[in-house]
Amino acid sequence: MNARAVAARALGHVLGEGRSLATVLPPALGRLAPRDHGLIQELCHGVCRWYPQLDALLGRLLARPLAATESTVRALLLVGLYQLWHLRVPEHAAVAETVTAARQLRKPWAAGLANAVLRTALRQRTTLTAALETDAAARTAHPSWLLDRLRRDWPDDWPAIVAANNARPPFALRVNRRRADGERYRQTLAESGRLAAPVPGVASALVLSEPADVAALPGFAEGRVSVQDAAGQLAAPLLEVRPGQRVLDACAAPGGKTGHLLECEPSLDLTALDRDADRLDQVRDNLRRLGLAARLIAGDASRPADWWDGALYDRILVDAPCSATGVIRRHPDIKLLRRDGDIAALAERQSAILAGLWPLLRPGGRLLYATCSVLREENERVIDAFLADHPDARERPIAADWGRALPRGRQILPGEANMDGFYYAGLTKRPATLAAV
Repeated sequence: MNARAVAARALGHVLGEGRSLATVLPPALGRLAPRDHGLIQELCHGVCRWYPQLDALLGRLLARPLAATESTVRALLLVGLYQLWHLRVPEHAAVAETVTAARQLRKPWAAGLANAVLRTALRQRTTLTAALETDAAARTAHPSWLLDRLRRDWPDDWPAIVAANNARPPFALRVNRRRADGERYRQTLAESGRLAAPVPGVASALVLSEPADVAALPGFAEGRVSVQDAAGQLAAPLLEVRPGQRVLDACAAPGGKTGHLLECEPSLDLTALDRDADRLDQVRDNLRRLGLAARLIAGDASRPADWWDGALYDRILVDAPCSATGVIRRHPDIKLLRRDGDIAALAERQSAILAGLWPLLRPGGRLLYATCSVLREENERVIDAFLADHPDARERPIAADWGRALPRGRQILPGEANMDGFYYAGLTKRPATLAAV
């Protein structure tokens, strides 16, 4: 089966069932030879990245909407349009291969439809492109609800955010500084024919000039290096752990920050908590590769009575579940899967996690709140509300050269210093006598 047919089936699950690319891509790749993996990933990520634009195009090209049950055919038409608008595939090859894919999907009628739609798109390309300019969602390739929120939250920065979201993500690495420093590992990469650049202000981070097979990276299997965006690498240093401290990494999967904390201080008594027991397997695999150990617990961070052993923590990292609007360039299916109504529910969940975990922090201890969101409702407003409700909590301002200071916490916008969008806020628990004053 050709890559376009496989991509259409995978995307059909995203469009028709609301499943994520992270779920549907691995089995799809298993149906193709390794030489085709790059193409199917490009097609799937590309269609999601440009979905609001491609969907608007398709709407102008179809005489009538496809039935809701034909999500795979709709996905295939989007794959065809993506090739014509965004890839350097010869036009005749894009059309021919997409028509062939329709036949392989056992949809003979769809082959004729694909041929007609794509050839009409080519004939009307100038007119269609002009029409997209009149539709903000299509022009920016962002759903209207998200565009409205970005404009409201970031009136001066939203165009740059949109541009960063539509770009391909950098391939960032975290060097295990207990085994090698960044510059030495960068030289090792150069010797293997791979160029990398450091990230200012993030000592453990390198960004490769081109994506690579992680298994082929020097020392990856031995734990010398991991894949993690530079923005995520800020969490462990910000928590300022000390030898022997008792630390909770809440919402820990897939374990990047868990591993980094232990790389910074292997003697930590660290608990990695996640509500999804299956995702804890990823944490376990990451720690095994790094040669590190933590206590892994499946449980709800907002309900510690179900899993907590009663001993207070010196440090708590809350990498809260969020809209992921800061990592759209890395997970472009967010544009399809997330809805405006999700944000208030996520903010409520974030507040519940903070309220649930705060009693577990010892007086004088520190909590670091983190999201990969750029929406203020999930970030500074959550912290504002928490501080108003907890007199024993005070903000610990973050002094840094990266990102920008907000009334509460610090925000990195997507693309700044080549990093993902991330928010951090530090909290400290006052001793009981001071909290009562």
